[in-house]
Order: sequence, then structure tokens, then C-alpha cells
Amino acid sequence: MPASKRTAGARRTPRRRHTWVVAETVELAVRDNPAELRYELGLGDTIVGEIRYRLKPGIVVLVHTEVSPSSEGQGLGAMLVAGALDDIRARGLRVVPLCPFVSAYIRRHPEYADLVGRDSATPE
Repeated sequence: MPASKRTAGARRTPRRRHTWVVAETVELAVRDNPAELRYELGLGDTIVGEIRYRLKPGIVVLVHTEVSPSSEGQGLGAMLVAGALDDIRARGLRVVPLCPFVSAYIRRHPEYADLVGRDSATPE
């Protein structure tokens, strides 16, 4: 009620505030960034992980995987590796997993073992 129309002794009833906690949907996406020679894991517009690579004819050499410290322990590294390996498979390429994280992932997920090739410049 406007102050000019209030009667003496009338009190305003406090308005209730309603608060909702709404879960925001954020898209996780693995994308190849060939200009930077890396696969990136994007969380919305933020890059939270990457796999650096080198290209050889018919082969992608995965060199190093990194996830931002604030995102570690959430399985994002595994999502990044799976996305990169799926992309490599779709392109009909082979992979050389120099990165220990990628190598361990492939050992734990034998469905990717057929992708592993050999880099002639890498000692056995």
C-alpha cells in the first residue's frame, strides 16, 4: 500500500522471497584444435583439459594430457581421452600413446587396443 494511503497503525506485511536452486546444464565437449595440435575438453566456454599431439602419416602421437587442477578427480581426463580416441578412430587413423595417462587408459579399455600403432621414431 502506498505510504499516502496507509492508515495509522497499519503495518506492511513483509514479502516472502522465493529462492530456487536450479541446476545449470553445462556442455562438455571434446574437440580437435589442429591449429594448436591438441584435443581440448571444453566445459561450456572454458577449456578444462587438453591432450597435446604430433601428427605423422596415418598416426596421431598422443604426447601429454593435462586437466586443470580445479577439475581433477572428476573423470574429465578419461572423458577427454575417450573423446580423442573416438575421433581418431572415426578418421581412420592409428594412435601412438606416448602419454602415460593415455597408455594406461587404453590398457584399462581394451576396446581401443586396435587403434595402437607404432611410431618408427619411438624406441620400443
